[in-house]
Amino acid sequence: MTTLIYSLIFAFSCFLFFISGEIIVKSLIKVAKFLGWKEFAVSFIIMSIVASFPNLFVGIFSAINKIPELAFGDVVGGNVVDLTLSIALASLFAKKGIPAKSRTVHTTLFFTIIAVVMPLLLVWDGVLSRADGVILIFFFFLYIFWLFSKKERFTKTCDGTEPNMKNFKASFASVFKIIFAIILFIVASQGIVQSTKYFADTFHWPILLIGLFIVGLGNCLPEMFFAISAAKKENNWLVLGDLMGAVVMPATMVLGTVALISPIHISDMTSLAVARIFMFLSVFFFFLFIRNDDKITKREAAFLLFVYISFIIAEVFV
Repeated sequence: MTTLIYSLIFAFSCFLFFISGEIIVKSLIKVAKFLGWKEFAVSFIIMSIVASFPNLFVGIFSAINKIPELAFGDVVGGNVVDLTLSIALASLFAKKGIPAKSRTVHTTLFFTIIAVVMPLLLVWDGVLSRADGVILIFFFFLYIFWLFSKKERFTKTCDGTEPNMKNFKASFASVFKIIFAIILFIVASQGIVQSTKYFADTFHWPILLIGLFIVGLGNCLPEMFFAISAAKKENNWLVLGDLMGAVVMPATMVLGTVALISPIHISDMTSLAVARIFMFLSVFFFFLFIRNDDKITKREAAFLLFVYISFIIAEVFV
């Protein structure tokens, strides 16, 4: 009976993440349109924020509960999902694949790769220390400084909508919706951490493995939904900003914050070894496909889907 209750708590918490993410996406788009931000910057910043909330609150509460490795598994597993499953599904729903011709996208691609690889390299000695956390946070702010250092990178109007004071009330109301969604995120994060802790203690599952599989996939629902929705509506320029933002901030700002609260010690290096290999593979093929012909085709999407399925099989049987 207890297992059923915690299973329902976990499922309901994931559902709250999904609903909260949708509220924040819609609300932040209204605010961004009012500010007149560029499409890529809008999707990157929005999903940096939205994608980081589940990871951040799960990370904070996992650190408080002395299981910070859950946060590491969550972020690494989520990054594999975003760079394979999420981009694959979005590309399959898009009519002509996902274009990536923008110079901003190409430069952000390099930042994304570094952001994904850094935590894996820093934890090579088995611990992500407070000093490592500072490095990760510094890198995130370095990217944000670069993105906003030139006006043309972010001031093209979103969807052709000019900043208009008539939209001020709608933007102001959206701020309250965002605050409400954040409260839901906090509640859901507590549910995720407590149920995960129960499953780990009851079934003797490694915390890292739970983070890699279950929590990582569950926390990717907001950006995955956003990417698929944007692709179906042929707003393809939003997809890469969405997924890159969803990868960069959790891998840098979130893990850095968690490490400052409580250094992350990885006791089960076997599970991480498999995840590390597939993380490098995901990054390599993601980079290769974008640089190859400035877009991700349906055939390449199918291959990324295969990489994700292989990741699941390898983690289960290795």
